[in-house]
Amino acid sequence: MIHISLQTRNESSRKGLYRTDALRRLAGRVLQGEGAAGEFELSVLFCDDPFIAELNKTYRKRRGPTDVLSFDQEPSETPAGARVLGDIVISLETVERFCAGDPEAMRAEVRLLFCHGLLHLLGHEHGTTEGRRIMQERQAGHLGVSPELAWHGRKPA
Repeated sequence: MIHISLQTRNESSRKGLYRTDALRRLAGRVLQGEGAAGEFELSVLFCDDPFIAELNKTYRKRRGPTDVLSFDQEPSETPAGARVLGDIVISLETVERFCAGDPEAMRAEVRLLFCHGLLHLLGHEHGTTEGRRIMQERQAGHLGVSPELAWHGRKPA
């Protein structure tokens, strides 16, 4: 059994692009699909490009905004015994630009980026062709979409 404590905060000027309960259910599918069990804690911050660009510069030494960043935590448990996974940061400004302002495409992109960030927190990487293929397949499975639609950075339809 999986229990997820998910904290979300929206510091972006863009609103209405996610539902915390839907993200919690997606996190449950991902964790279950990855063979996890127990209690987990996770946070998501939605922001705009200037904020994520600063994080990208500070932690990845890359200039400019990106769509999603994940920050894992040292292995720890909360006093209640939940495993703390870490933090996901998603730029809704980048999502809006990528999806040309289409609200439905933006909501789908937020789910994809959340899934992507969570897989990173669970230890998946995509620095190799094989790693990218595996991560893309896992995202497709967890999201219930074709692998072609399950990669952030793809060209929008």
